[in-house]
Amino acid sequence: MHGPFRIVAYAIASADGMIADETGSMPKSLNLQADQDFFEKALDHAAVVAHGRLSQEDQPNSPKRRRLVLTRKIAGLAPHPDNANARLWNPAGASLEEACASVRCFSGAVAVLGGPHVYSLFLKIGYDDFYLSSAPKVKLPGGVPVFAECRPGRTPDEVLASTGHEPGPTQWLDDEVTLVEWRPRALKVPRFLSA
Repeated sequence: MHGPFRIVAYAIASADGMIADETGSMPKSLNLQADQDFFEKALDHAAVVAHGRLSQEDQPNSPKRRRLVLTRKIAGLAPHPDNANARLWNPAGASLEEACASVRCFSGAVAVLGGPHVYSLFLKIGYDDFYLSSAPKVKLPGGVPVFAECRPGRTPDEVLASTGHEPGPTQWLDDEVTLVEWRPRALKVPRFLSA
């Protein structure tokens, strides 16, 4: 938890850890119905969604959702030019709490939708859950990785593990996509405090 907010991420990656192809676009090969069904249900429970300029969802309820679009082109917060429910947010100039308040959100789940720099920013803030779907039959050589930290050849799993997250069991949503919930490792209580 980050104050009154739960930080929850959703990503679908190819077998080689990419969320987009070499052009920066999510290909149709990653738009898998079982994952889209899971994703839509999850977003319907989010208080606000946060994503970069190219990352967004195209669901029936999308226009109604409060959203933060991360950008470096403004100082802190600004109205979104095309969406009254959205604000442009530069995390260098405004806190998460200020950004959420700008869309009338004061508690609840912040759903993080990417891209790599957005996922990496919230990795530093701290995830309560990271739902990582994988399309094991899809490869996107030269594509865009889940995290900026993946560039040196690290997988999304290695990045999450290195930041104190551990995976739950792998679930098959159908024969084309798996889902793993990553959560922070439970803090171990020193033996002398548990007595």
